[in-house]
Amino acid sequence: MALPDENLYPTATGNAAETVAEHQAKQDLVFYSGWFCPFNQRVWISLEEKGIPYQYKEVNPYRKEKHFLDINPKGLVPAIEYRGKALYESLILCEFLEEAYPNHKPHLLPADPFERAHTRLWIDHTSKTIIPAWYRLLQGQSMEQQDAARQELYDAQRKLAQQVKGPYFTGKEFGLIDVVIAPWVAREYILAEHRGYDRAQVGDGWSEYAERLATRESVTKTTSDEDKLQVIYDRYLRDEAQSEVAKALRAGRALP
Repeated sequence: MALPDENLYPTATGNAAETVAEHQAKQDLVFYSGWFCPFNQRVWISLEEKGIPYQYKEVNPYRKEKHFLDINPKGLVPAIEYRGKALYESLILCEFLEEAYPNHKPHLLPADPFERAHTRLWIDHTSKTIIPAWYRLLQGQSMEQQDAARQELYDAQRKLAQQVKGPYFTGKEFGLIDVVIAPWVAREYILAEHRGYDRAQVGDGWSEYAERLATRESVTKTTSDEDKLQVIYDRYLRDEAQSEVAKALRAGRALP
């Protein structure tokens, strides 16, 4: 029997569809993308920010087709082919783009070694605390689960907000930590509508920072229409999603 997730809308829509249309020509870098996936969007934002030439190819990771499995044996987006060689995992890909395209600006990681390490510390915080709490709130079914996850999310976001130099994490320049968190910030409306989330409750400038991220051109250009995204997140809200993230949460495992 086919999984419900297999029947997701097949292509990007809205602003994201226009961006896809601009990236159909063959390039050294082929970006295998799932329009709906926030992990995937990290790489897409990086590509757009840096103006790197790429060819966009849509894949449905719930249908494990052989060609895509040859590129990423995990069968997950995002993935790339760079001059015929395959790579995957969103954070690895974002850093690869920095190193493989050093002349493409802006640089998303600071030049100073200490500042680079500091950025990576807060990327780790985002990956291990903010994003898991975000999904626990989304997927939680009881009020107790939701209340606990909401507070956990507020606390984790507040810690990050206290490190933001403004207007972006490291200061004037949009950088990698902003890329890493932006896709979930852009989807906070789902938590606000269905899970009682209130951005203002985080405090410490989170609302202003989040608004800057959500309205950044590279973020809006890679975000599909809300009605298409809502269908996907409705499955999480009912705890019916079959993504690797959803399955990890049910099993009490770390996110993949």
